[in-house]
Amino acid sequence: MKKSLFILLIVLTGGIMMGCQSRAKNTKNMENQKETMLEIKTTMGDIKVKLYDETPLHRDNFIKLAKEGTYEGTLFHRVIKDFMIQAGDPDSKNAPKDKQLGSGDVGYTIPAEFVYPKYFHKKGALSAARMGDQVNPKKESSGCQFYIVTGKVYNDSTLLSMENQKNQGKVEAVFNALAQKHMKEVYKMRKEGDEEGLYNLQEKLFAEAQEEAAKQPDFQFTPEQVAAYTTVGGTPHLDGDYTVFGEVVEGMDVVDKIQQVETNRSDRPNEDVKILKVSVID
Repeated sequence: MKKSLFILLIVLTGGIMMGCQSRAKNTKNMENQKETMLEIKTTMGDIKVKLYDETPLHRDNFIKLAKEGTYEGTLFHRVIKDFMIQAGDPDSKNAPKDKQLGSGDVGYTIPAEFVYPKYFHKKGALSAARMGDQVNPKKESSGCQFYIVTGKVYNDSTLLSMENQKNQGKVEAVFNALAQKHMKEVYKMRKEGDEEGLYNLQEKLFAEAQEEAAKQPDFQFTPEQVAAYTTVGGTPHLDGDYTVFGEVVEGMDVVDKIQQVETNRSDRPNEDVKILKVSVID
């Protein structure tokens, strides 16, 4: 590992692939309901989704926001073809064309609820957006923003390559997690110009990361994942990093229409795609 790598890894703020900026208190006292169907009415058609019982915090929060009308008038503000369509930013309501979106929130985050590998990022998966690992090591979800996976179809060899990459990246992932715990110490040494101290800490953490990573089993896609990703498609590189809490059961044609719209450099549709209402189907 290069001497400069440690400093680089821990001072990066991390790009927000998707999600809100807030990291306030977690949501509590949500409604307790079983598996629920909801309808997302949009200006391009209706999408029916099913929420999973195994992700109760995300399920109940989505129901709560729907009943409160939080999503009414919000936009699909980030659309990337063959990847996903993202919505739920409260700041997107009546947003002017030049407004940068994606940072709106409802004042709290939700603890990650990974039910993996049972639920994964196949096409049509309903998942929670979040901030990046550098500022959100627990992978807590945005309290409001969500995305629906469109993705693409992969072949077996590509999936095998992804497995290898994930396994090779175990040491780096553990190293980054350990480095986060020493941020104050690192900033102090950087301020004092203590390069030797930084290097010694780096080597210590790297050794610990290698030892810890060796204890972890190798990553491998399940037969169900392979079957889905090689037929309907999805976004396998997101698996295990973002909470999947539901799936589209009707209206995937509408999702596909939305992903085809023209967008600007910020991936916002040139013509607004608006959520009119999200309703619980009794």
